[in-house]
Amino acid sequence: MEKTKYGSLKEIGEVSLYTLTNKNGMSISVTDLGATLVKVLVPDRTGTLRDVVLGYDTPEGYLENTCYFGATIGRSGNRIDKGRFVIGGKTYQLDINDNENDLHSGNHGYHIRKWEAIKADDEKNSITFTLFSPDGDQGFPGNFKVSVTYTLTEENELVLHYEGISDADTVANLTNHSYFNLGGHDSGSIEDHVLTLAAKSYTPVRDNQAIPTGEVAPVDGTPMDFTFPKAIGRDIEADFQQLIYVGGYDHNFVLSDKTGEQRKMAEAYCEKTGIVMEAFTDCCGVQFYAGNFITPQEGKDGVPYGKRHGFCLESQYYPNSINQAGFPSPLLKAGEKYDTVTSYKFSVRA
Repeated sequence: MEKTKYGSLKEIGEVSLYTLTNKNGMSISVTDLGATLVKVLVPDRTGTLRDVVLGYDTPEGYLENTCYFGATIGRSGNRIDKGRFVIGGKTYQLDINDNENDLHSGNHGYHIRKWEAIKADDEKNSITFTLFSPDGDQGFPGNFKVSVTYTLTEENELVLHYEGISDADTVANLTNHSYFNLGGHDSGSIEDHVLTLAAKSYTPVRDNQAIPTGEVAPVDGTPMDFTFPKAIGRDIEADFQQLIYVGGYDHNFVLSDKTGEQRKMAEAYCEKTGIVMEAFTDCCGVQFYAGNFITPQEGKDGVPYGKRHGFCLESQYYPNSINQAGFPSPLLKAGEKYDTVTSYKFSVRA
């Protein structure tokens, strides 16, 4: 592991970058600002290394990161209806920062805080970051101690391991918000990427605020069907109300009705580079977001980013699941361990 100075911020001090490299030349770089994934360099079919995640050159970019590029999201990813939920008969109120709802835990998310790099394991090629989130933080109950470990294997697999514990019942639903572009972060639209999702159903949203109705609906016969390899852009502009609501794909796809069992959730392929990404998780859902609302901005290397220049596969509990009795629950009981693993494995196709 190589540690370098990434910059300095008035709000939090010096920010570092940690780089892990394997024998194949693949590398990942993570900063302690938000435990954020900054770079993923992967060899394409010609052996050329391509950076396949969107991001910024400086920590200042991540501090103002309205798209959540590469971010570790917590204490709860995705949307909570009206930013409100009840635990033990008590109502808790979070920030309203997305229409009438809470998105990614509000205005002071884990992605803009400095995490402590506590453990580098050269044998496992991993780095662990930890954060303490006090009782009442963001509006959530319980003192929550959380960590995320990034590991890069010799099989070109990036593994993210989240662990946490709270001294009171709380909501725990962390995820990573990386935007992938297997053509390279500088290659423009991802609509030509071919995607497969291991999901026969999804959770429809009720309107353009993207809160699920509570229904679990089949993808069969709809533009939401990715049970077979399909270009992301093939149906994205279809006259289908769910796509119209959110400007394309930004939906939770149902992997299971429970958590804890590792499964393949997705596979993506870019024909131009030959890069394949397989994604695995023990979470029950994955939010597939096609980057519909990436605002025009300058990314790494001065590259202009825009609409659908990256896609996200955010493994997590279903959106607003704390308020939906029919969904798997993100309630973490006091003293119980939060423990979940998601990974992204890269290869090439000739």
